[in-house]
Amino acid sequence: QVQLVESGGGLVQAGGSLRLSCAASGRTFSSYAMGWFRQALGKEREFVAAIRWNADNTYYKDSVKGRFTISRDNAKITVFLQMNSLKPEDTGVYYCAAGSSTIVPVTTAQFYRYWGQGTQVTVSS
Repeated sequence: QVQLVESGGGLVQAGGSLRLSCAASGRTFSSYAMGWFRQALGKEREFVAAIRWNADNTYYKDSVKGRFTISRDNAKITVFLQMNSLKPEDTGVYYCAAGSSTIVPVTTAQFYRYWGQGTQVTVSS
């Protein structure tokens, strides 16, 4: 069982930065891939970034490449999403997720078994 709690969201002007954190509980955290998804008002939840358990592989939505960086600290059982050069279209509720599927891609919501409650990110123009 893994529980996830996001923090670090807030209101920022376009061009600014935020760092999201996702604190996990559970002894098996290091065996899971971790992902960040977001959901804008009236839209479906979409993949943002993911990182494998050993941090050797990271994945990003095309529109955030070069601006967002995902990282993890297995000792502190925390995953981070550093978001720079934020744009109004980055606005949404950001969710942290943990999973280990061998059937579907790590970039899909179906890969993940555990989800946090989300943290709001609002980027003003």
